[in-house]
Amino acid sequence: MKQPLILFLSLTLLLGACKKNNTNEAIADAIYFGGPILTMEDETPEVEAILIKKGKILFAGTKAEADRFIDDKTERIDLAGKTLMPGFIDVHGHLTSRAGMMQAVDLSPTPYGTVNSIIDLQNTLRKQLEKTPLKNDQPLIGNGYDDAIMVEHRHPTKEELDAVSTTVPIIVIHASGHASVGNSALLALVGLNDQSKDPVGGHLGRYPKTGKLNGKLEENASFIALLTLMKKMNPTGDASVNDSEDSYQLGADTLQSQSLQNLVKAQEEWLSYGQTTICDGRTMGESLGLLKEAASKRLFKADIVYFPDYENVKKDFEQLKPDYMKYHNRLKLAGFKFSNDGSPQGKTAWLTQPYLVPPEGQGSDYKGFPIFTDDVLYADLKTLFQNNITAQLHVNGDAAIDQALRVIQKLKDEGIYKPELRVTLIHVQNSRPDHIQKIKSLGLIPSYFSTHTYLWGDWHYSSVFGPERAAFISPAQSALKAGIPFTIHHDAPVTPPDLITAVYAAVNRKTRSGRILGPNERISTLEALKAITIKGAYQLQEEDRKGSLKVGKLADMVILSQNPLTIQPEKIRDLVVMETIKEGLSVYKRK
Repeated sequence: MKQPLILFLSLTLLLGACKKNNTNEAIADAIYFGGPILTMEDETPEVEAILIKKGKILFAGTKAEADRFIDDKTERIDLAGKTLMPGFIDVHGHLTSRAGMMQAVDLSPTPYGTVNSIIDLQNTLRKQLEKTPLKNDQPLIGNGYDDAIMVEHRHPTKEELDAVSTTVPIIVIHASGHASVGNSALLALVGLNDQSKDPVGGHLGRYPKTGKLNGKLEENASFIALLTLMKKMNPTGDASVNDSEDSYQLGADTLQSQSLQNLVKAQEEWLSYGQTTICDGRTMGESLGLLKEAASKRLFKADIVYFPDYENVKKDFEQLKPDYMKYHNRLKLAGFKFSNDGSPQGKTAWLTQPYLVPPEGQGSDYKGFPIFTDDVLYADLKTLFQNNITAQLHVNGDAAIDQALRVIQKLKDEGIYKPELRVTLIHVQNSRPDHIQKIKSLGLIPSYFSTHTYLWGDWHYSSVFGPERAAFISPAQSALKAGIPFTIHHDAPVTPPDLITAVYAAVNRKTRSGRILGPNERISTLEALKAITIKGAYQLQEEDRKGSLKVGKLADMVILSQNPLTIQPEKIRDLVVMETIKEGLSVYKRK
Protein backbone atom coordinates (compact mmCIF):
# COMPACT_ATOMS: atom_id res chain seq x y z
CA MET A 1 0.00 0.00 0.00
CA LYS A 2 3.05 2.27 0.30
CA GLN A 3 3.39 3.06 -3.43
CA PRO A 4 -0.29 4.06 -4.03
CA LEU A 5 -0.18 6.32 -0.95
CA ILE A 6 2.93 8.10 -2.19
CA LEU A 7 1.40 8.46 -5.64
CA PHE A 8 -1.84 9.86 -4.17
CA LEU A 9 0.02 12.42 -2.07
CA SER A 10 2.16 13.47 -5.05
CA LEU A 11 -0.90 13.98 -7.25
CA THR A 12 -2.68 15.89 -4.48
CA LEU A 13 0.26 18.27 -4.15
CA LEU A 14 0.44 18.78 -7.92
CA LEU A 15 -3.28 19.45 -8.25
CA GLY A 16 -3.20 21.71 -5.23
CA ALA A 17 -0.38 23.75 -6.73
CA CYS A 18 -2.37 24.20 -9.94
CA LYS A 19 -5.47 25.42 -8.11
CA LYS A 20 -3.54 27.69 -5.78
CA ASN A 21 -1.45 29.41 -8.46
CA ASN A 22 -3.98 29.08 -11.28
CA THR A 23 -1.06 28.46 -13.69
CA ASN A 24 0.21 25.66 -15.93
CA GLU A 25 3.19 24.89 -13.69
CA ALA A 26 2.14 21.22 -13.48
CA ILE A 27 1.69 20.79 -17.24
CA ALA A 28 4.59 18.78 -18.61
CA ASP A 29 6.87 19.85 -21.45
CA ALA A 30 7.23 16.22 -22.55
CA ILE A 31 6.00 12.74 -21.76
CA TYR A 32 7.86 9.47 -22.39
CA PHE A 33 5.83 6.27 -22.59
CA GLY A 34 5.37 3.11 -24.64
CA GLY A 35 8.31 1.02 -23.41
CA PRO A 36 10.04 -0.18 -20.26
CA ILE A 37 11.14 2.73 -18.06
CA LEU A 38 13.78 1.62 -15.52
CA THR A 39 14.13 4.10 -12.66
CA MET A 40 16.98 2.58 -10.57
CA GLU A 41 14.77 3.34 -7.54
CA ASP A 42 14.12 0.26 -5.40
CA GLU A 43 10.63 1.31 -4.32
CA THR A 44 9.44 1.88 -7.89
CA PRO A 45 11.93 0.05 -10.15
CA GLU A 46 9.80 0.44 -13.30
CA VAL A 47 7.10 2.92 -14.34
CA GLU A 48 4.85 3.41 -17.36
CA ALA A 49 5.47 7.09 -18.00
CA ILE A 50 7.86 9.93 -17.21
CA LEU A 51 6.91 13.61 -17.37
CA ILE A 52 9.55 16.30 -17.96
CA LYS A 53 9.24 19.96 -16.97
CA LYS A 54 12.01 22.54 -17.35
CA GLY A 55 14.70 19.87 -17.55
CA LYS A 56 13.57 18.00 -14.47
CA ILE A 57 11.37 15.00 -13.79
CA LEU A 58 7.87 16.17 -12.91
CA PHE A 59 6.24 12.76 -12.54
CA ALA A 60 7.10 9.06 -12.70
CA GLY A 61 4.26 6.57 -12.54
CA THR A 62 1.34 5.17 -14.50
CA LYS A 63 0.41 6.41 -17.96
CA ALA A 64 -3.18 7.06 -16.87
CA GLU A 65 -2.13 9.40 -14.07
CA ALA A 66 0.54 11.06 -16.23
CA ASP A 67 -2.06 11.98 -18.85
CA ARG A 68 -3.63 14.37 -16.33
CA PHE A 69 -0.59 16.64 -16.59
CA ILE A 70 -0.26 17.02 -20.34
CA ASP A 71 -1.99 19.22 -22.87
CA ASP A 72 -1.74 19.87 -26.61
CA LYS A 73 1.62 21.62 -26.12
CA THR A 74 3.22 18.63 -24.37
CA GLU A 75 5.62 16.71 -26.59
CA ARG A 76 4.70 13.02 -26.72
CA ILE A 77 7.60 10.59 -27.12
CA ASP A 78 6.49 7.01 -27.75
CA LEU A 79 9.38 4.67 -26.96
CA ALA A 80 7.89 2.07 -29.29
CA GLY A 81 9.15 -0.75 -27.10
CA LYS A 82 12.63 0.66 -26.53
CA THR A 83 13.89 1.12 -22.95
CA LEU A 84 14.34 4.40 -21.09
CA MET A 85 16.61 4.63 -18.06
CA PRO A 86 18.83 7.18 -16.28
CA GLY A 87 21.75 8.57 -18.27
CA PHE A 88 25.03 6.75 -17.65
CA ILE A 89 27.53 8.42 -15.34
CA ASP A 90 31.22 8.24 -16.21
CA VAL A 91 33.01 8.25 -12.86
CA HIS A 92 36.47 7.68 -14.30
CA GLY A 93 37.49 8.36 -17.87
CA HIS A 94 39.91 10.78 -19.51
CA LEU A 95 38.07 13.18 -21.81
CA THR A 96 41.03 15.48 -22.49
CA SER A 97 43.35 12.54 -23.11
CA ARG A 98 40.99 11.25 -25.78
CA ALA A 99 40.79 14.73 -27.29
CA GLY A 100 44.58 15.01 -27.26
CA MET A 101 44.91 11.72 -29.13
CA MET A 102 42.38 12.56 -31.85
CA GLN A 103 45.19 13.01 -34.38
CA ALA A 104 47.28 10.08 -33.19
CA VAL A 105 47.48 6.96 -35.34
CA ASP A 106 45.07 4.33 -33.99
CA LEU A 107 46.99 1.19 -33.00
CA SER A 108 44.14 -0.54 -31.15
CA PRO A 109 43.77 -4.33 -31.46
CA THR A 110 40.50 -6.21 -31.82
CA PRO A 111 37.67 -5.78 -30.95
CA TYR A 112 38.11 -2.01 -31.35
CA GLY A 113 40.90 -1.92 -33.96
CA THR A 114 43.04 -4.03 -36.31
CA VAL A 115 46.62 -3.91 -34.93
CA ASN A 116 47.13 -7.45 -33.64
CA SER A 117 50.88 -7.87 -34.21
CA ILE A 118 54.06 -5.82 -34.36
CA ILE A 119 54.02 -6.23 -38.15
CA ASP A 120 50.51 -4.73 -38.17
CA LEU A 121 51.82 -1.87 -36.04
CA GLN A 122 54.74 -1.19 -38.40
CA ASN A 123 52.55 -1.34 -41.49
CA THR A 124 49.98 1.02 -39.96
CA LEU A 125 52.69 3.55 -39.14
CA ARG A 126 54.24 3.22 -42.62
CA LYS A 127 50.89 3.83 -44.28
CA GLN A 128 50.41 6.97 -42.20
CA LEU A 129 53.84 8.30 -43.25
CA GLU A 130 53.08 7.53 -46.89
CA LYS A 131 49.76 9.32 -46.59
CA THR A 132 51.13 12.27 -44.65
CA PRO A 133 54.90 12.79 -45.00
CA LEU A 134 56.49 14.49 -41.99
CA LYS A 135 59.58 16.60 -41.54
CA ASN A 136 62.33 15.33 -39.27
CA ASP A 137 61.25 17.65 -36.43
CA GLN A 138 57.62 16.49 -36.61
CA PRO A 139 56.84 13.41 -34.51
CA LEU A 140 54.56 10.58 -35.51
CA ILE A 141 52.43 9.54 -32.54
CA GLY A 142 50.57 6.26 -32.35
CA ASN A 143 48.22 5.25 -29.57
CA GLY A 144 46.64 2.06 -28.26
CA TYR A 145 49.04 -0.81 -29.06
CA ASP A 146 48.55 -3.70 -26.65
CA ASP A 147 51.17 -6.36 -26.02
CA ALA A 148 48.62 -8.41 -24.06
CA ILE A 149 46.63 -8.98 -27.25
CA MET A 150 49.23 -8.79 -30.04
CA VAL A 151 50.44 -12.23 -31.10
CA GLU A 152 54.03 -11.64 -29.96
CA HIS A 153 52.89 -10.69 -26.43
CA ARG A 154 55.66 -8.14 -26.08
CA HIS A 155 56.28 -4.45 -26.65
CA PRO A 156 57.89 -3.28 -29.87
CA THR A 157 61.52 -2.16 -29.65
CA LYS A 158 63.17 1.03 -30.80
CA GLU A 159 64.80 -0.94 -33.63
CA GLU A 160 61.40 -2.13 -34.84
CA LEU A 161 60.24 1.48 -34.91
CA ASP A 162 63.51 2.49 -36.59
CA ALA A 163 62.52 0.04 -39.34
CA VAL A 164 59.58 2.38 -40.04
CA SER A 165 61.76 5.52 -40.00
CA THR A 166 65.18 6.48 -38.70
CA THR A 167 64.61 10.19 -39.30
CA VAL A 168 61.03 10.91 -38.20
CA PRO A 169 60.65 10.71 -34.40
CA ILE A 170 58.09 8.00 -33.59
CA ILE A 171 56.44 7.27 -30.27
CA VAL A 172 53.74 4.67 -29.73
CA ILE A 173 51.67 4.75 -26.54
CA HIS A 174 50.50 1.59 -24.81
CA ALA A 175 46.75 0.95 -24.48
CA SER A 176 46.99 1.46 -20.72
CA GLY A 177 48.53 4.92 -21.13
CA HIS A 178 51.23 3.92 -18.63
CA ALA A 179 54.02 3.10 -21.08
CA SER A 180 55.29 4.00 -24.53
CA VAL A 181 58.07 3.11 -26.95
CA GLY A 182 60.16 5.54 -28.96
CA ASN A 183 62.46 5.06 -31.91
CA SER A 184 66.05 6.31 -31.90
CA ALA A 185 65.10 9.69 -33.35
CA LEU A 186 62.45 10.19 -30.67
CA LEU A 187 64.79 9.27 -27.81
CA ALA A 188 67.37 11.72 -29.11
CA LEU A 189 64.74 14.45 -29.51
CA VAL A 190 63.66 14.21 -25.86
CA GLY A 191 67.25 13.98 -24.59
CA LEU A 192 67.48 10.30 -23.65
CA ASN A 193 70.55 8.14 -24.22
CA ASP A 194 72.14 4.99 -22.82
CA GLN A 195 73.60 6.96 -19.89
CA SER A 196 70.22 8.42 -18.82
CA LYS A 197 68.99 7.41 -15.36
CA ASP A 198 65.47 6.35 -14.37
CA PRO A 199 63.31 9.26 -13.17
CA VAL A 200 61.51 9.00 -9.83
CA GLY A 201 58.39 6.90 -10.37
CA GLY A 202 59.49 5.79 -13.83
CA HIS A 203 61.63 3.28 -15.67
CA LEU A 204 63.71 3.27 -18.86
CA GLY A 205 63.66 -0.09 -20.64
CA ARG A 206 67.06 -1.60 -21.38
CA TYR A 207 68.47 -4.70 -23.00
CA PRO A 208 69.65 -6.99 -20.19
CA LYS A 209 72.97 -7.96 -21.80
CA THR A 210 74.12 -4.52 -22.96
CA GLY A 211 72.26 -2.12 -20.67
CA LYS A 212 71.39 0.00 -23.71
CA LEU A 213 67.95 1.58 -24.11
CA ASN A 214 65.41 -0.58 -25.93
CA GLY A 215 62.98 2.32 -26.42
CA LYS A 216 60.44 1.37 -23.77
CA LEU A 217 59.40 4.12 -21.34
CA GLU A 218 57.32 3.27 -18.27
CA GLU A 219 55.20 5.52 -16.03
CA ASN A 220 56.92 8.87 -15.30
CA ALA A 221 59.59 8.15 -17.90
CA SER A 222 56.83 8.04 -20.52
CA PHE A 223 54.95 11.06 -19.14
CA ILE A 224 58.12 13.16 -18.98
CA ALA A 225 59.06 12.21 -22.54
CA LEU A 226 55.61 13.15 -23.83
CA LEU A 227 55.62 16.49 -21.98
CA THR A 228 59.13 17.22 -23.30
CA LEU A 229 57.96 16.34 -26.79
CA MET A 230 55.00 18.71 -26.53
CA LYS A 231 57.23 21.55 -25.36
CA LYS A 232 59.64 21.00 -28.25
CA MET A 233 56.72 20.98 -30.67
CA ASN A 234 55.42 24.27 -29.27
CA PRO A 235 58.33 26.24 -27.74
CA THR A 236 57.05 29.76 -28.49
CA GLY A 237 53.32 29.38 -29.01
CA ASP A 238 53.61 27.78 -32.44
CA ALA A 239 53.19 24.06 -33.08
CA SER A 240 53.44 21.52 -35.82
CA VAL A 241 50.28 19.47 -36.00
CA ASN A 242 49.69 16.48 -38.23
CA ASP A 243 46.37 16.80 -40.08
CA SER A 244 44.58 13.87 -41.69
CA GLU A 245 45.21 15.25 -45.18
CA ASP A 246 48.33 17.42 -45.09
CA SER A 247 50.90 18.83 -42.68
CA TYR A 248 50.53 22.44 -41.61
CA GLN A 249 52.43 24.87 -39.43
CA LEU A 250 49.79 26.16 -37.00
CA GLY A 251 49.93 29.19 -34.75
CA ALA A 252 48.74 29.19 -31.14
CA ASP A 253 45.24 30.52 -31.93
CA THR A 254 44.67 27.86 -34.59
CA LEU A 255 46.06 25.16 -32.31
CA GLN A 256 43.67 26.22 -29.55
CA SER A 257 40.80 26.11 -32.03
CA GLN A 258 41.83 22.61 -33.14
CA SER A 259 42.12 21.48 -29.51
CA LEU A 260 38.62 22.75 -28.78
CA GLN A 261 37.28 20.98 -31.85
CA ASN A 262 38.91 17.73 -30.70
CA LEU A 263 37.42 18.18 -27.23
CA VAL A 264 33.95 18.61 -28.72
CA LYS A 265 34.47 15.49 -30.87
CA ALA A 266 35.50 13.55 -27.78
CA GLN A 267 32.39 14.74 -25.95
CA GLU A 268 30.27 13.48 -28.87
CA GLU A 269 31.82 10.02 -28.43
CA TRP A 270 30.82 9.92 -24.77
CA LEU A 271 27.30 11.10 -25.63
CA SER A 272 26.97 8.36 -28.26
CA TYR A 273 27.65 5.84 -25.50
CA GLY A 274 24.82 7.22 -23.35
CA GLN A 275 26.76 9.29 -20.81
CA THR A 276 25.24 12.50 -19.49
CA THR A 277 27.99 13.12 -16.93
CA ILE A 278 31.57 12.82 -18.20
CA CYS A 279 34.79 12.55 -16.22
CA ASP A 280 38.27 13.87 -16.90
CA GLY A 281 40.10 11.69 -14.43
CA ARG A 282 43.60 13.12 -14.56
CA THR A 283 43.66 16.68 -15.86
CA MET A 284 47.20 17.86 -16.53
CA GLY A 285 49.12 20.65 -18.24
CA GLU A 286 47.24 22.60 -20.87
CA SER A 287 44.13 20.45 -20.47
CA LEU A 288 42.91 22.40 -17.46
CA GLY A 289 42.89 25.64 -19.44
CA LEU A 290 41.26 23.85 -22.36
CA LEU A 291 38.37 22.65 -20.20
CA LYS A 292 37.81 26.14 -18.81
CA GLU A 293 37.97 27.65 -22.29
CA ALA A 294 35.38 25.19 -23.54
CA ALA A 295 33.14 25.95 -20.56
CA SER A 296 33.43 29.69 -21.12
CA LYS A 297 32.33 29.15 -24.73
CA ARG A 298 29.44 26.94 -23.51
CA LEU A 299 30.60 23.98 -25.60
CA PHE A 300 29.59 21.31 -23.11
CA LYS A 301 26.32 19.47 -23.63
CA ALA A 302 26.99 17.06 -20.77
CA ASP A 303 28.18 17.84 -17.25
CA ILE A 304 31.98 17.52 -17.04
CA VAL A 305 33.65 16.63 -13.74
CA TYR A 306 37.42 16.91 -13.62
CA PHE A 307 40.11 15.68 -11.24
CA PRO A 308 43.44 17.49 -11.73
CA ASP A 309 46.59 15.47 -11.07
CA TYR A 310 47.52 16.80 -7.64
CA GLU A 311 51.28 16.60 -8.11
CA ASN A 312 50.94 18.49 -11.38
CA VAL A 313 48.83 21.35 -9.95
CA LYS A 314 49.99 21.43 -6.32
CA LYS A 315 51.41 24.91 -6.71
CA ASP A 316 48.03 26.19 -7.91
CA PHE A 317 45.96 24.48 -5.22
CA GLU A 318 44.80 27.67 -3.49
CA GLN A 319 43.56 29.17 -6.77
CA LEU A 320 41.71 25.98 -7.69
CA LYS A 321 39.99 25.48 -4.33
CA PRO A 322 37.12 27.97 -4.85
CA ASP A 323 35.87 25.91 -7.83
CA TYR A 324 35.46 22.73 -5.79
CA MET A 325 32.04 21.09 -6.25
CA LYS A 326 30.65 24.10 -8.14
CA TYR A 327 29.42 23.86 -11.72
CA HIS A 328 30.37 26.70 -14.06
CA ASN A 329 28.77 26.27 -17.48
CA ARG A 330 28.62 22.47 -16.89
CA LEU A 331 32.21 22.17 -15.64
CA LYS A 332 32.96 21.12 -12.05
CA LEU A 333 36.17 20.51 -10.09
CA ALA A 334 35.19 17.28 -8.34
CA GLY A 335 38.42 16.48 -6.47
CA PHE A 336 42.03 15.60 -7.20
CA LYS A 337 43.73 12.57 -8.72
CA PHE A 338 46.68 10.49 -7.50
CA SER A 339 48.32 7.79 -9.61
CA ASN A 340 49.87 5.45 -7.03
CA ASP A 341 51.08 2.80 -9.48
CA GLY A 342 50.80 1.64 -13.06
CA SER A 343 48.99 -0.88 -15.22
CA PRO A 344 48.56 -4.63 -14.58
CA GLN A 345 48.25 -5.56 -18.25
CA GLY A 346 51.29 -3.35 -18.93
CA LYS A 347 53.02 -4.98 -15.92
CA THR A 348 53.88 -1.74 -14.13
CA ALA A 349 51.28 -2.10 -11.35
CA TRP A 350 52.79 -2.49 -7.86
CA LEU A 351 52.24 -5.98 -6.43
CA THR A 352 53.17 -7.77 -3.21
CA GLN A 353 53.79 -11.04 -5.09
CA PRO A 354 55.80 -11.25 -8.33
CA TYR A 355 54.21 -11.22 -11.76
CA LEU A 356 53.54 -14.72 -13.06
CA VAL A 357 55.63 -13.93 -16.16
CA PRO A 358 57.91 -10.92 -15.65
CA PRO A 359 58.20 -8.38 -18.47
CA GLU A 360 61.25 -8.51 -20.71
CA GLY A 361 64.39 -7.36 -18.94
CA GLN A 362 63.06 -8.11 -15.44
CA GLY A 363 63.85 -10.98 -13.08
CA SER A 364 61.47 -13.53 -11.60
CA ASP A 365 61.09 -11.42 -8.43
CA TYR A 366 59.74 -8.40 -10.32
CA LYS A 367 56.67 -6.85 -8.60
CA GLY A 368 56.27 -3.53 -10.38
CA PHE A 369 56.92 -0.31 -8.49
CA PRO A 370 55.24 2.58 -6.62
CA ILE A 371 54.95 6.16 -7.81
CA PHE A 372 54.83 7.80 -4.36
CA THR A 373 56.40 7.15 -1.00
CA ASP A 374 54.03 6.88 1.95
CA ASP A 375 55.29 10.23 3.23
CA VAL A 376 54.49 12.08 0.00
CA LEU A 377 51.04 10.52 -0.27
CA TYR A 378 50.33 11.25 3.40
CA ALA A 379 51.30 14.93 3.14
CA ASP A 380 49.30 15.49 -0.03
CA LEU A 381 46.16 13.73 1.16
CA LYS A 382 46.39 15.53 4.49
CA THR A 383 46.24 18.87 2.68
CA LEU A 384 43.15 17.81 0.75
CA PHE A 385 41.30 16.24 3.67
CA GLN A 386 41.97 19.23 5.92
CA ASN A 387 40.23 21.30 3.25
CA ASN A 388 37.32 18.79 3.05
CA ILE A 389 38.24 17.91 -0.53
CA THR A 390 37.99 14.40 -1.93
CA ALA A 391 40.39 12.39 -4.09
CA GLN A 392 40.55 9.58 -6.59
CA LEU A 393 43.48 7.21 -6.03
CA HIS A 394 44.61 5.06 -8.95
CA VAL A 395 45.58 1.74 -7.30
CA ASN A 396 45.89 -1.33 -9.51
CA GLY A 397 48.27 -3.64 -7.67
CA ASP A 398 47.63 -4.98 -4.18
CA ALA A 399 50.75 -3.24 -2.84
CA ALA A 400 49.38 0.09 -4.09
CA ILE A 401 46.01 -0.72 -2.50
CA ASP A 402 47.83 -1.55 0.75
CA GLN A 403 49.61 1.79 0.62
CA ALA A 404 46.39 3.74 0.10
CA LEU A 405 44.64 1.90 2.95
CA ARG A 406 47.65 2.33 5.23
CA VAL A 407 47.96 6.09 4.64
CA ILE A 408 44.23 6.82 4.82
CA GLN A 409 43.90 4.74 8.01
CA LYS A 410 46.62 6.88 9.58
CA LEU A 411 44.82 10.05 8.56
CA LYS A 412 41.57 8.66 9.96
CA ASP A 413 43.23 7.78 13.26
CA GLU A 414 44.45 11.37 13.45
CA GLY A 415 40.92 12.68 12.88
CA ILE A 416 41.82 14.23 9.52
CA TYR A 417 40.12 11.84 7.10
CA LYS A 418 36.34 11.43 7.26
CA PRO A 419 34.27 8.90 5.25
CA GLU A 420 31.88 11.68 4.16
CA LEU A 421 34.55 12.73 1.66
CA ARG A 422 33.74 9.60 -0.41
CA VAL A 423 37.33 9.04 -1.47
CA THR A 424 37.49 6.61 -4.38
CA LEU A 425 39.93 3.81 -5.10
CA ILE A 426 40.20 3.63 -8.90
CA HIS A 427 40.57 0.26 -10.70
CA VAL A 428 41.41 -1.84 -7.58
CA GLN A 429 42.31 -4.68 -9.98
CA ASN A 430 44.66 -6.89 -7.96
CA SER A 431 42.50 -6.65 -4.84
CA ARG A 432 42.73 -9.30 -2.13
CA PRO A 433 39.88 -10.68 -0.01
CA ASP A 434 41.33 -9.03 3.12
CA HIS A 435 40.99 -5.62 1.48
CA ILE A 436 37.17 -5.75 1.48
CA GLN A 437 36.56 -5.11 5.18
CA LYS A 438 39.34 -2.52 5.33
CA ILE A 439 37.74 -0.62 2.45
CA LYS A 440 34.38 -0.79 4.21
CA SER A 441 35.71 0.34 7.60
CA LEU A 442 37.34 3.38 5.99
CA GLY A 443 34.20 4.28 4.02
CA LEU A 444 36.04 4.22 0.69
CA ILE A 445 34.35 3.66 -2.67
CA PRO A 446 35.98 1.11 -4.99
CA SER A 447 35.45 1.88 -8.67
CA TYR A 448 36.11 -1.24 -10.73
CA PHE A 449 37.44 -1.34 -14.28
CA SER A 450 35.33 -4.44 -14.93
CA THR A 451 36.09 -4.58 -18.65
CA HIS A 452 39.45 -6.08 -17.68
CA THR A 453 37.81 -9.49 -17.18
CA TYR A 454 36.70 -9.46 -20.83
CA LEU A 455 39.54 -7.71 -22.66
CA TRP A 456 42.54 -8.82 -20.59
CA GLY A 457 41.20 -11.67 -18.44
CA ASP A 458 43.13 -14.33 -20.36
CA TRP A 459 46.32 -12.28 -20.08
CA HIS A 460 45.84 -11.87 -16.33
CA TYR A 461 45.17 -15.61 -16.00
CA SER A 462 48.17 -16.82 -18.00
CA SER A 463 50.80 -14.08 -17.70
CA VAL A 464 50.06 -11.36 -15.13
CA PHE A 465 48.58 -12.82 -11.94
CA GLY A 466 47.88 -16.50 -12.50
CA PRO A 467 44.53 -18.26 -11.94
CA GLU A 468 43.98 -17.56 -8.24
CA ARG A 469 44.77 -13.86 -8.19
CA ALA A 470 43.09 -13.30 -11.58
CA ALA A 471 39.82 -14.77 -10.28
CA PHE A 472 39.53 -11.93 -7.74
CA ILE A 473 40.08 -8.91 -9.99
CA SER A 474 37.23 -6.36 -9.83
CA PRO A 475 35.53 -8.23 -6.94
CA ALA A 476 32.13 -6.54 -7.24
CA GLN A 477 30.12 -9.36 -5.65
CA SER A 478 32.35 -9.32 -2.57
CA ALA A 479 31.87 -5.57 -2.28
CA LEU A 480 28.11 -5.99 -2.71
CA LYS A 481 27.90 -8.64 0.03
CA ALA A 482 29.89 -6.40 2.36
CA GLY A 483 27.51 -3.50 1.78
CA ILE A 484 30.14 -1.36 0.07
CA PRO A 485 28.86 1.11 -2.54
CA PHE A 486 30.90 0.53 -5.70
CA THR A 487 30.92 1.86 -9.23
CA ILE A 488 32.09 0.69 -12.64
CA HIS A 489 34.08 2.72 -15.18
CA HIS A 490 35.65 2.40 -18.66
CA ASP A 491 38.88 4.44 -18.26
CA ALA A 492 38.59 5.78 -21.83
CA PRO A 493 40.66 6.07 -23.95
CA VAL A 494 42.16 2.84 -22.56
CA THR A 495 38.94 1.46 -24.03
CA PRO A 496 36.31 3.48 -25.88
CA PRO A 497 33.89 5.25 -23.47
CA ASP A 498 31.82 2.08 -23.47
CA LEU A 499 29.99 1.42 -20.20
CA ILE A 500 27.72 -1.19 -21.78
CA THR A 501 30.72 -3.50 -22.28
CA ALA A 502 31.78 -2.75 -18.70
CA VAL A 503 28.33 -3.87 -17.51
CA TYR A 504 28.56 -6.98 -19.71
CA ALA A 505 31.94 -7.83 -18.18
CA ALA A 506 30.76 -7.35 -14.59
CA VAL A 507 27.72 -9.56 -15.16
CA ASN A 508 29.38 -12.35 -17.17
CA ARG A 509 33.09 -12.19 -16.25
CA LYS A 510 33.78 -14.05 -19.47
CA THR A 511 37.18 -13.61 -21.12
CA ARG A 512 37.84 -13.41 -24.85
CA SER A 513 38.54 -17.15 -24.91
CA GLY A 514 35.28 -17.93 -23.10
CA ARG A 515 36.80 -18.68 -19.69
CA ILE A 516 34.68 -17.57 -16.70
CA LEU A 517 37.11 -15.64 -14.54
CA GLY A 518 35.98 -15.77 -10.90
CA PRO A 519 32.33 -16.86 -11.29
CA ASN A 520 31.62 -16.00 -7.63
CA GLU A 521 32.32 -12.34 -8.36
CA ARG A 522 29.58 -12.00 -11.01
CA ILE A 523 26.78 -9.55 -10.21
CA SER A 524 23.27 -9.12 -11.56
CA THR A 525 22.52 -6.86 -14.50
CA LEU A 526 20.50 -4.56 -12.24
CA GLU A 527 23.41 -4.12 -9.81
CA ALA A 528 25.77 -3.42 -12.71
CA LEU A 529 23.37 -0.80 -14.08
CA LYS A 530 23.13 0.83 -10.67
CA ALA A 531 26.93 1.00 -10.62
CA ILE A 532 26.87 3.29 -13.69
CA THR A 533 23.86 5.35 -12.62
CA ILE A 534 22.69 5.87 -9.02
CA LYS A 535 25.95 4.72 -7.42
CA GLY A 536 27.94 6.80 -9.86
CA ALA A 537 25.93 9.83 -8.77
CA TYR A 538 26.65 8.92 -5.14
CA GLN A 539 30.39 8.70 -5.78
CA LEU A 540 30.36 12.16 -7.36
CA GLN A 541 28.20 13.53 -4.50
CA GLU A 542 25.29 14.28 -6.82
CA GLU A 543 22.79 11.58 -5.86
CA ASP A 544 20.23 14.25 -4.90
CA ARG A 545 19.95 15.34 -8.55
CA LYS A 546 21.18 12.49 -10.76
CA GLY A 547 21.39 8.73 -11.13
CA SER A 548 17.71 7.72 -11.05
CA LEU A 549 14.39 8.70 -12.57
CA LYS A 550 12.71 10.33 -9.60
CA VAL A 551 10.54 13.41 -9.21
CA GLY A 552 12.71 16.50 -8.80
CA LYS A 553 15.88 15.03 -10.32
CA LEU A 554 17.42 16.15 -13.60
CA ALA A 555 15.94 14.57 -16.73
CA ASP A 556 19.25 12.94 -17.68
CA MET A 557 18.25 9.83 -19.61
CA VAL A 558 19.27 7.27 -22.20
CA ILE A 559 17.12 5.24 -24.58
CA LEU A 560 18.38 1.71 -25.29
CA SER A 561 17.45 -0.63 -28.13
CA GLN A 562 16.34 -3.38 -25.72
CA ASN A 563 15.59 -3.92 -22.05
CA PRO A 564 18.89 -4.94 -20.40
CA LEU A 565 16.99 -6.63 -17.57
CA THR A 566 15.10 -9.06 -19.81
CA ILE A 567 17.68 -10.04 -22.43
CA GLN A 568 20.15 -12.86 -21.84
CA PRO A 569 23.24 -11.61 -19.93
CA GLU A 570 25.51 -12.72 -22.78
CA LYS A 571 23.56 -10.40 -25.12
CA ILE A 572 24.25 -7.24 -23.11
CA ARG A 573 26.98 -6.16 -25.53
CA ASP A 574 24.33 -6.11 -28.27
CA LEU A 575 22.55 -3.20 -26.58
CA VAL A 576 22.62 -0.02 -28.65
CA VAL A 577 22.26 3.55 -27.37
CA MET A 578 19.46 5.03 -29.47
CA GLU A 579 19.33 8.46 -27.85
CA THR A 580 20.96 10.43 -25.05
CA ILE A 581 18.95 13.14 -23.27
CA LYS A 582 20.45 15.78 -21.00
CA GLU A 583 18.01 17.73 -18.85
CA GLY A 584 15.18 16.94 -21.22
CA LEU A 585 17.07 17.89 -24.39
CA SER A 586 18.27 15.34 -26.93
CA VAL A 587 22.06 15.62 -27.22
CA TYR A 588 22.64 12.47 -29.29
CA LYS A 589 20.37 10.46 -31.57
CA ARG A 590 21.38 7.38 -33.50
CA LYS A 591 20.80 7.84 -37.22
